[in-house]
Amino acid sequence: MNTLIYDIKRFFKNANALNRLIIINVAVYVGIQILNSLFHLFLVSPNYYTAIVQHLMVPADIGKLILQPWSLFTYMFLHEEFFHILFNMLWLWVFGQIFLYYKGGKSLITVYVLGGLSGGILYIIAYNVLPLFASSVHVSYALGASAGILAIVIATATLVPNYNINLILIGPVPLKYIAIFSVASDLISLHSDNAGGHIAHIGGAIFGFLYIKQMQKGNNFGKWFENILDGLKSFFKPKPKIRVAHKRPLTDEQYAEKKKANQDQIDRILEKIAKSGYDSLSKAEKETLFKASNK
Repeated sequence: MNTLIYDIKRFFKNANALNRLIIINVAVYVGIQILNSLFHLFLVSPNYYTAIVQHLMVPADIGKLILQPWSLFTYMFLHEEFFHILFNMLWLWVFGQIFLYYKGGKSLITVYVLGGLSGGILYIIAYNVLPLFASSVHVSYALGASAGILAIVIATATLVPNYNINLILIGPVPLKYIAIFSVASDLISLHSDNAGGHIAHIGGAIFGFLYIKQMQKGNNFGKWFENILDGLKSFFKPKPKIRVAHKRPLTDEQYAEKKKANQDQIDRILEKIAKSGYDSLSKAEKETLFKASNK
């Protein structure tokens, strides 16, 4: 058992950000299903299982949310149905790889989590403000990774709108059309029984779009969350042995000039992508963009 736990820890440690998100989602799903099976075998009342799951889902009722604020985070990793998690993880895998290539793992986690938060918040606001949901706000809950995943989908399509994905029976389709279709589907489905889920999707999509648009202007309003991730990473990371290196430091003016030159180069590359697509970049430009996304 100790060897198994060690192997799992090592696998998770060596996995990239995309694989870690998938692992967490799958692990929560498997854990919930095992718990449900054990309750069933030992004739435990289904009410206990329902209560546990509801404490992981985000409630629309603000009074309930105050008592379980963690649910704004846990809901985006929770699935009960097999096909729900299957299709969500497929979408996350496809679009997450593209986003990971351009923006790196830290940004991927930031968009997923903050997109999920945005979706959850919009869902709560809608159910407490719109008259349509007045009768169901006290019994409504949301779960699933869809809001965070759609944030990644829209962010990727905003970043590289002309990047093609080969769809079965259709062929190559630019990301911008997939993004438009995804948002339109949610808007059309707002009158369905899963209106809350579609509202959360739209919240995630809005965040993904704004995140990249502001990033292209030089504004990273997810920086505060990235700082939290850096803090957590440094907290759990073993302290390395101190090594003394002698290097001539740059003056403030030299550092500022170097930083501005690098940023100007990245801005030119991103502008070129927006106008002509990723395929128009030279090999050197692609390498420059890739190195910048990993910083």
